[in-house]
Amino acid sequence: MTTVLSGAMHYFRTLPQQWPDRLGKLRAMGLDTVETYVPWNLHEPRPGEFVFDGLADLEGFLLAAAEADLRAIVRPGPYICAEWENGGLPAWLPGPLRCHDPRFLEPVDRFFDELIPRIARHQVTRGGNVCMVQVENEYGSYGSDPAYLRHLADGLTARGIDVPLFTSDGASDLMLTGGTVPGIRATANFGRRAAEQFAELARHRPGDEPFCMEFWNGWFDHWGDQHTTRDAADAAATLEEILSLGGSVNLYMAVGGTNFGFTAGANAGGPHADGAYEPTVTSYDYDAPISESGALTPKFWAYREVLGRHTDLPPAPADRPSTLPRGRVELTERLALLDCLDVLSSGTVRSAATRTFEELGQPYGLAVYRTRVPGPRGEELPLRVKGLHDRAHVLVDGLPVGVLERDRVTSVPLKTGPEGAELTLVVEAMGRVNYGPLTGERKGILDGVLHERQYLFGWEIDPLPLSDLSPLPWGRATSAAGPSFHRGVLHVEEVRDGFLALPGWVKGHVWVNGFHLGRYWDRGPQVTLYVPGPLLREGGNEIVVLELDAVPGEPVAEIRPEPDLGPSRTYDSWFAEED
Repeated sequence: MTTVLSGAMHYFRTLPQQWPDRLGKLRAMGLDTVETYVPWNLHEPRPGEFVFDGLADLEGFLLAAAEADLRAIVRPGPYICAEWENGGLPAWLPGPLRCHDPRFLEPVDRFFDELIPRIARHQVTRGGNVCMVQVENEYGSYGSDPAYLRHLADGLTARGIDVPLFTSDGASDLMLTGGTVPGIRATANFGRRAAEQFAELARHRPGDEPFCMEFWNGWFDHWGDQHTTRDAADAAATLEEILSLGGSVNLYMAVGGTNFGFTAGANAGGPHADGAYEPTVTSYDYDAPISESGALTPKFWAYREVLGRHTDLPPAPADRPSTLPRGRVELTERLALLDCLDVLSSGTVRSAATRTFEELGQPYGLAVYRTRVPGPRGEELPLRVKGLHDRAHVLVDGLPVGVLERDRVTSVPLKTGPEGAELTLVVEAMGRVNYGPLTGERKGILDGVLHERQYLFGWEIDPLPLSDLSPLPWGRATSAAGPSFHRGVLHVEEVRDGFLALPGWVKGHVWVNGFHLGRYWDRGPQVTLYVPGPLLREGGNEIVVLELDAVPGEPVAEIRPEPDLGPSRTYDSWFAEED
C-alpha cells in the first residue's frame, strides 16, 4: 500500500462555507488525504429522524474534498470519541452501549442503513475519493467484544463498502487485543516515540504496514485547566520520524474547529477514566497547523517542510484575510430566564419524583425544577441534589441562594418559615463524557433532591432545549432573579471573522444571528469565542448572551481581532502529568 499523508478535519466543526478554504490549505500543506469522523447524534438527533444538511452535509464535504484534490478516510463509528458530546452516541440510546446486545445493534443498523450508502457511493472504487473506512473507534479503550466488531465490519461490507477497512487503537496489549479484528488492518494512535509505538503494533500485527491513524500533534482543553500547545519543531520531528520509518500518517488535528452549541464533550479523570468530571471547552483549535479560524500557524510551515522531503508540494497558500476590528457591543436589553418559561419550555411535566433530561425527552440545554419545601424548619439543613449532572442554580422563594456543581459543591444550607418555601433549581447540562466507562451518562437530576435525609417530591419540570431563541419576548417586563438573556447589536461594515470576549461575565452561552456559538466560562482557559464570518452580515447583527451566574455592572461584549485561548502549557508537560 502506498504511503498515506492524511490530516483530520471535522466537517461538523467548521461552517460549510469555509470547507473549501480549509481543505485547500490542508492540501497545500502537502497532504493528499483528509480524514473525518461521523457523529451519529448530529445525524439522528431523534430515533428515525435523519439530518444530512448544513453542518451535517457529509456528502457535500466529501465532494468539497475531491474538488481540493484530496482522498478521504471516513470513520463512521458508531462511536467516535473526538471530544464530542457522548462520543457521538445519541442521548436517547437505552443502553447497554458498544456491544452486540440487540438493544444497541438495532439502532446502529438503522443508522448505518441511512449513512453507509452515502459513503459507499463516494468510494474510489466508484470514481469517488473515499479510500478507507474505519470499524468502530479505539474500541480497545472500552471493551472486548469480537462479535460486535465483526457485526460492524460485516455490516459495512454488506452496505457496499469495498475499500480497505481498518481499526485504530492505542499501541498497547490491552487496547490492541480488545480493539482489533482478524483480517482487518490495525493502525495505532500516538503522539510521540514513533519507533516504539510501531514496534508494539508490529508485535501484534506483523503483517500490517505501519500507520499512525491519530498523530496527536496538539491536544484539547478542559474548563478550569490550561491551554495545551505543542512546539512546532518538536511535532515536526515526530512527523519526520513516522515518515522515515515508512509509516503512513493522519495528523490529528490538521484543521482546528469549534464545538458549536452544546456539542462539546467531557472526560472523567483518574487512571481509569472514571473519576472527576472534566468538561471540554468550546474551541477545538487543538493547536493544529491550520487553526480554528483557518490561520496558518508555525506548525503548518514546519510540517510543509517535512512533507516536502517525502512528496511533491502544491504552491504555498495565502494566509487568512484580516479580521473584524476591535469593538464593543452594548447588551442593553434583558430578559430573565424564569420570566420566559412560557415560550422556552417544551411543555411542563408534573412528576412525583425528579426526572433526568433523557426521561424528559431532551438531550441538551437546561431544565427548571420546582417544588415546595415544608415548614417551619428553623434550623439550617443541607439541601442536596443526588446525582447532579452538572450544575444547578438554587433559588428559594425566587431569590438565589447558591450554585451546586458536580464533584465540587454538593449542598447549600436551607431553612424555611411557617409556610415553607418555594424551591427552584435551574439545572444546566454540560457535555456528556465522550471517553471511557462513563460514556452514555445521563443528565439532569439522576437520584433526587433531599433536605437533609428527606426526599422532596411533587415536582413541576420545564425542559428548556434552547434550540430556538426566536420566541423570546423582548420588551416584556421582567423582574425575576437568576439566569438572564441579554441582547445587543454588532454593527459590521465588512463581513470578516472575529473573536468575541465577555470580560466580567461568568458563565453562559452566546448566539450570533440565532446561531449558537457555544459556551463561555470565566474559569478559562478559553477567553474568546470564534465568530465565523459567514454568520455575519453587513449592518446590524444580533448578539444574545445567556448569563447563568452573574451579570457584570456594564453588560458589554468585546470584539477582538485575535483569538485568546488562555494561558498555555506544553504538550510534553501535559503528558508528564498524565504519566
